[in-house]
Amino acid sequence: MAELLVIKAHPLTANESKTLKALDTFTASYRKAHAGDTITTLDLYNDFIPEIDFDLLNGWQKSAQANDLSAEEAAKVKRFSELTEQFLSVDKVVIANALWNLNIPTRLKAWIDTINVAGKTFRYTENGPKGLTENKKLLHIQSNGGVYNGNDYSSQYIKGIFNFIGVNDVTQLFIEGIDYDPEKRDVILNAALSEAEKIGEQF
Repeated sequence: MAELLVIKAHPLTANESKTLKALDTFTASYRKAHAGDTITTLDLYNDFIPEIDFDLLNGWQKSAQANDLSAEEAAKVKRFSELTEQFLSVDKVVIANALWNLNIPTRLKAWIDTINVAGKTFRYTENGPKGLTENKKLLHIQSNGGVYNGNDYSSQYIKGIFNFIGVNDVTQLFIEGIDYDPEKRDVILNAALSEAEKIGEQF
């Protein structure tokens, strides 16, 4: 039995978002094919995802010096650590986001910071950084208004970060070109949903 962590990095619903339509299709297919697996969803727009800010930086420094933390610092340090440990505990991860201004949503960047942690997901060696999460799998679902074929900054960043921490089994599903060619919306979307269903069976 495997554990799957779904990262919902979009504030809309599946009725409004092509990304989330594909995510729902994948999830339904995955549940059917992997009935014994556990699926946990982290909604980045409704769950508490601390950003690296003054409270976190100050809290980490105080913790290292065994000093008392403020309530805000303690809450953010605790939650940041919880998210790191949650990621470490799962076998598979799905990230679903839209491409906004050629980049990932800021909430997704905040979550990624919680899984890119020295000593936890990578370590420094005399030969450079080494990833520590080699046994995980990632599926990245992303809708793009144009056509980038995986060469946009967002998908390259996510793939690069996961490779950096040791995750090399990366699958990417793009729903792209609908804004560029809206007359082909149904064809493009249906093809992506069909692919999402297939990936769900095999992931």
